[in-house]
Amino acid sequence: MSQHEPQAADADPSIHNSANGTPAADGPATAAASKLAELEAKHAEVADAYLRAKAEAENTRRRAEDEISKARKFAVEGFAESLLPVKDSLEAAIALPSATPEQLLEGVHATLRQLASALERNRVIEINPAAGANFDPHQHQAISVVPAEQEANTVVAVLQKGYLISDRVLRPALVTVTAPK
Repeated sequence: MSQHEPQAADADPSIHNSANGTPAADGPATAAASKLAELEAKHAEVADAYLRAKAEAENTRRRAEDEISKARKFAVEGFAESLLPVKDSLEAAIALPSATPEQLLEGVHATLRQLASALERNRVIEINPAAGANFDPHQHQAISVVPAEQEANTVVAVLQKGYLISDRVLRPALVTVTAPK
C-alpha cells in the first residue's frame, strides 16, 4: 500500500474527525446507537406486555379450572338436596312402630310422590312406553320376544321403567317385544 492511497479508516469522514482522529460526534454511528437504544426500549416494552399477557392467560386458565372443579364437586348438591325429604319420610315411616298396613301404604305413596317430584325438578324423565308402541333401541332394551299378531318390534309390556336426563338415557326401559312373523 502506498502513501498516496487513503486508508479505510481515513476514507470515511464519519468515523474520524479529520482534525484529531477521534470518532465523530454527529455521524451515522450516533444515529445507529440512538436507533439501537430506541429498539431495545421497544423490545423491553413488548417483552413486558407479552409477560403480562401470558400471566393473565395463565390466571384466566387457573380460574376456569377452579370453576370447573367447583362445578364438578357441587354438581349433585341440588339433586341431593331434593332427595332429603324422601329420606326424611322413609325414616319417619320406620320410626312408627304401630302403623297399620294402610298407613304404611299411604306413606309409601306419599314418599313416591315426593321422589317423583324431586326427579321432575331435576329434569329426570320416565321412559314408560305404552303397550303397542314401536320399539326404540335408543330408549328401550328388549328382554324377551313373544309371538303376537302385532307388527314386529312392538312393545308388549314394560318390565322396568327407564329414565332420561337432558336427552341422555340413564337407564333404558326393559321391555318385551313382538317377534317377527
